[in-house]
Amino acid sequence: MTATFDLLGQVAIVTGGSRGVGRGITEQLLASGCQVVTCGRNAPDDAITRVGPDGVERSAHFVVADVRDAEQAAGVIAEAVDTFERLDVLVNNAGGSPMADAATSSARYITSVVALNLLAPFFCAQAANAVMQEQDEGGQIINIGSVAALRPSPGTAPYAAAKAGLINLTETLAVEWAPKVRVNCISAGLLDSGAGPEHYGGEEGFRRVAATVPLGRMGTPDDVAGLVLAIVGTPTPYLSGANIVLHGGGEWPAFLRAAQGGS
Repeated sequence: MTATFDLLGQVAIVTGGSRGVGRGITEQLLASGCQVVTCGRNAPDDAITRVGPDGVERSAHFVVADVRDAEQAAGVIAEAVDTFERLDVLVNNAGGSPMADAATSSARYITSVVALNLLAPFFCAQAANAVMQEQDEGGQIINIGSVAALRPSPGTAPYAAAKAGLINLTETLAVEWAPKVRVNCISAGLLDSGAGPEHYGGEEGFRRVAATVPLGRMGTPDDVAGLVLAIVGTPTPYLSGANIVLHGGGEWPAFLRAAQGGS
């Protein structure tokens, strides 16, 4: 995807930005001229670089950190400010969860999933807000959520509950931290981030699931990245506290499938 925004001079952090959706966001921010800091528990195998609108190639600055830990989360924000002297955008992207039955999920598993998908964004947002409140231009925080927060999500109960909490956190922080800091959430629908066929039982299962989306396909990392750029790069100073659902039209209602003889 070609960048359509000029974000020269801005500094962004993307948690979990070295693969999947996070990498797509990192790449498009770099292509728009942003300096980008990303983080994860393990360093990526390759550097993430893109040429900006000024013709300059920029590389993402990677920090090894587990943002479920408040001190490490604050360290990522401190590293970005120490390196680039400001912080304009925080994208809380790190998240996810394996499938597990709610009845037998261990306390350790539940705690870990909630920490990654709710506590980590909170910790990062706190540290970012402290910096942004001191800047004349303030800043923006974008939380990457999921439609799992908006419907029953059997097999991923802790993840869905944490993402539901993330929507409320978005709305609450948008009130508490206004007017300097704007906070929004993107609730993404079904996404193909590279491991789709494995997750949905092979190519045929993947095709059937994708066919349930009204637009006829799953979303991609570039779809999410494009919305992040639109929020950051478009003069929309009144957009805060919003949960933007990005799901290709949603899903066909199950009762209609049943009425038509489908499953």
